[in-house]
Amino acid sequence: MSLAYPVARSLEDALKPGAPTARSRREAMALARGLALQGLETSWLHLAEAEADALFKAIGADGPAGHLQRYEDTSGHAVVAVTWWKLVDPSDVRPPEKRAFEPAPPPPAEEDHTDDLYFRRGRTKTRRQKPADPNQLDLFSKNLKG
Repeated sequence: MSLAYPVARSLEDALKPGAPTARSRREAMALARGLALQGLETSWLHLAEAEADALFKAIGADGPAGHLQRYEDTSGHAVVAVTWWKLVDPSDVRPPEKRAFEPAPPPPAEEDHTDDLYFRRGRTKTRRQKPADPNQLDLFSKNLKG
């Protein structure tokens, strides 16, 4: 069963049992009716246990799936996360935020302070390895012959 989220202007409208629901952004935009879609909104409600139970019973099994999630805070009280498509007036639309996958501009290049003294002391020279002893493999061949 895929997730469906209510399409509403406010959290109170999203919690009403008859609120229209959409599974995708395209469906939510079709239900917008002249309003602009701001995006998915998650609101956190700190409720008493009885109020949280009543909220889940009001939505019922036939309601949208996945838009209500029940959690517990550090003191054991019920916290309900409500995810819904938020509608706003077209004049209130924010410009899109910078996406996380866009690369950041490169930092300005810093001046190189390395001088010849660094290279003169042999820190950058490759070290020669000692050549392998040509008789090294003969160590084991004596045991095989004798």
